[in-house]
Amino acid sequence: MKIKWFGQSCFRLTAENGTKIVIDPHKLFCYKPPEIEANIVTVSHNHSDHNNVGAVKGDFVLIKDPGVFSQEGIDIKGVLTFHDDVSGAKRGKNIVYNFKIDGLNVCHCGDLGHLLSPEQIKEIGKVDILFLPVGGRVTLGASGAAEVMKQLNPAVVIPMHYRTKAMGILGFIVGKVDTFIAVSKKDAKNYKELDVNLSNIRNLPEIVVLQYN
Repeated sequence: MKIKWFGQSCFRLTAENGTKIVIDPHKLFCYKPPEIEANIVTVSHNHSDHNNVGAVKGDFVLIKDPGVFSQEGIDIKGVLTFHDDVSGAKRGKNIVYNFKIDGLNVCHCGDLGHLLSPEQIKEIGKVDILFLPVGGRVTLGASGAAEVMKQLNPAVVIPMHYRTKAMGILGFIVGKVDTFIAVSKKDAKNYKELDVNLSNIRNLPEIVVLQYN
């Protein structure tokens, strides 16, 4: 599986069979719209920096609700969570998606804003690769993200939704990925694109920081 980051919380996952999944396509001033092809698109919640499905090309299946789905040989589970720590009262609901791709469980937390309950942890299930918001302000911050990492215990964490150079002077509203790395006390390494499979995942650092092009 190949994993590429398109800024904010948007990623493209390309399975070994060629199936392409685009997660949380955005519409933001600082990142280019992800005008890329997909077979499957998932949306964690209905905010413009996560639901710009019009930018995605192709005849894709759109998944934007909790539940269990199967498309293109990929099993997908959506678990209802919240965008804040007051049961959605401030920012609404959020869906955490767990994908089974090429034998690996890949979990994307969307704009998760709270620690997970035991019930949610059980429902999400096994996680090998975890896409985790770490910038704070409107999602989990560094400390909360580190706690969720412990709760789900993945082999690899890929941080998202944090300050980058592309955000310019407005980047101050969210934290840096370095803060999360320091709090987590885990090894981290930068990658332009990640090529991961069952054979090499245990050789990867615990935190993979993908570069935005």
